[in-house]
Amino acid sequence: MNPQAWLDTAHALHQRQQPFALVTVLRVTPPTSAKPGDKAVVTADGQIHGWIGGGCAQPAVVKTVRAALSDGQARSIRISPAEESREQQLSDVLEFGMACHSGGTLELFIDPVLPLASLTVLGDSPVARALCDLAPRVGFAVNLVAQGAEARDFAAASRVLAFDEASEVAQQLGAQAWVVVATQGRRDMQALKAALALQPRRTWLVASARKGAVLKESLTAGGEDASRVQAIVAPAGLAGMGIGPQTPEEIALAVLAAVVAAKRADVNDAVAGALHDMASPAPSAPAAALTPAASRPTTPATASAPSCCGSAKTAATAALAAAPQVAQPAAVAAPKSSCCGG
Repeated sequence: MNPQAWLDTAHALHQRQQPFALVTVLRVTPPTSAKPGDKAVVTADGQIHGWIGGGCAQPAVVKTVRAALSDGQARSIRISPAEESREQQLSDVLEFGMACHSGGTLELFIDPVLPLASLTVLGDSPVARALCDLAPRVGFAVNLVAQGAEARDFAAASRVLAFDEASEVAQQLGAQAWVVVATQGRRDMQALKAALALQPRRTWLVASARKGAVLKESLTAGGEDASRVQAIVAPAGLAGMGIGPQTPEEIALAVLAAVVAAKRADVNDAVAGALHDMASPAPSAPAAALTPAASRPTTPATASAPSCCGSAKTAATAALAAAPQVAQPAAVAAPKSSCCGG
């Protein structure tokens, strides 16, 4: 067996944007067939590429990998001999008691490697271009969708679609969790229909509250599902950032902060769920493979009333709070004496 074969597997899975966990043997108490430093790449369907010990260790590892891929959190586990199978949380280590003949103990570290979160931006506007530049820097793979868009204008985007017809966009991209419509007056309705076709968990519209309301009414009148339309957050962005966004880059920063806050809230919910599961009695039936948190549907929050941008809260504080949304100006520059909602 090539001890470095897991590297090739990890690289191939990463290139295909498929989740996996890197499992490393930390400590052993003989007799065990694994030794400290042994590694394997383990996928949610139970495939193990590498060496981390024999058959007794594998069920506990696969179960823990599935949980780690669900919430994105690394874990340490200990597999030790016991008269009957059991598991219990001991400080920061999850201990599995296994009725195996070998009698040895393994401690392993399980580190999930997840695909980049996807952010879909609809529109060819200054704000859309700024979002495409900023979002990859905080861990998003950006899909840019705009009628007539050219890939050379969006060098940081992972994918550029030069059409915005709803059914074609949905066919090419499939369901997307996070969507920002930043058309700013150019093909607004077409982009919003395409956004809804992607069945997102959250959609933000870069527009004033008044314009957002008018566009939502038109969507509902045109036959779009009313509850999904009302879930569109307009105006987009986090309130209380204290920067009074006026330039396209500042507006993009405020919008991106809202996306990051929503994504982080999902991770925190998943972690809380995992902790609850660990505190609950283990089910008697084998656990099914868990779906990664980024693909589980949630109920989108409705937009709250816009507020002025001049709050004294810091950007970091606002990004961690589920704060109301700030309005965006219709033009690039807005009078300094007004709220940023327009």
